[in-house]
Amino acid sequence: MSVLIALLIIIGSLIAVILIAATVVKKEYTVLREVTIGKNSQVIFDYIRIVKNQNNYSKWVMMDANVKRDYLGTDGTEGFVMRWDSENKNVGKGEQEIKRIVEGRRIDSEVRFERPFKNVAQTFMAATPVSEENTKVQWGMVGKNPYPFNLMNLFIPDMLGKDLETSLTTLKKELEK
Repeated sequence: MSVLIALLIIIGSLIAVILIAATVVKKEYTVLREVTIGKNSQVIFDYIRIVKNQNNYSKWVMMDANVKRDYLGTDGTEGFVMRWDSENKNVGKGEQEIKRIVEGRRIDSEVRFERPFKNVAQTFMAATPVSEENTKVQWGMVGKNPYPFNLMNLFIPDMLGKDLETSLTTLKKELEK
């Protein structure tokens, strides 16, 4: 009986430590990655503004060849929505909507996740000329997690950051062919 009590005390203490730790972790996370691509910035912008082109470089989009996708509106314009639904737990279900376009420079989107968890993130992709034939491409994401799920924010920047780096590397290869 004393072993059971000791085990319950240990488990209860671990839960308490986790909940206390979550009180000091920020509820918002920010992830930003960038790559320089050997192409003109307008060429790159014209490519990344088309959400369907993510089929060629986004790690998340490429994870499930059988994902069901639906599109609403005109791709590459404000208000365009791409919806996805996948049985793959790493892909899940959700939608991405283009919220704002700064012509030739930046696309802001909102990503609304339904499964495996409900959440909303703001993302952007920006193309900044470095020279006539070189462009810095940035991909960023900002989101929030409520207490106590905000504890995941300790790990999200590294996990999402790796996926963004993979996607940007693939984008670079795709555009520099």
